[in-house]
Amino acid sequence: MILPVYLYGQPVLRKVAQDITPEYPKLKELIGNMFDTMYNANGIGLAAPQVGLSIRLFVIDLSPLAEDDDRFTDFKKVFINPQILESSDETEAIQEGCLSLPGINETVIRPVQIKIRYLDEDFVEHTEMYDDFFARCIQHEYDHIEGRVFIDKISAIRKQLIKSKLNNLLKGKTHCSYRVKPI
Repeated sequence: MILPVYLYGQPVLRKVAQDITPEYPKLKELIGNMFDTMYNANGIGLAAPQVGLSIRLFVIDLSPLAEDDDRFTDFKKVFINPQILESSDETEAIQEGCLSLPGINETVIRPVQIKIRYLDEDFVEHTEMYDDFFARCIQHEYDHIEGRVFIDKISAIRKQLIKSKLNNLLKGKTHCSYRVKPI
């Protein structure tokens, strides 16, 4: 089922999400719906707060980018109750966008490498290192479960330059090709 994507201004996007247990109701169905919602919106990652749920869950599938880099071919993952344990001092600035902020793309500085502990959809624990674009995508989605969005990481002057776009989102004056829940 395609779920509505919550847009910038929705309070759930600013809450620190809560851990979940294997007993979380209809978890497998929710994960499937999140992947369906993400694919419908042509996204590569989606966090539970973006579909209105303040829980520590996000999904990523980089396989649509495999034409550009074959390392992405089988990178489809579910992250439950993740914790970033380490981040590299080395950073990189790359442009990002977000399904919750349609039409806004900004350059964001993030660590190049991270170490993360998480549970998969079967609640098996993993501790893994990721770098480059893998690390960036994970950090972007991780920010959502920490109550942050990518524009929180841009300069004040850049925020001022996109203020009218943000105001339009807050006023519901945006067009999306996917189902959304504006403020």
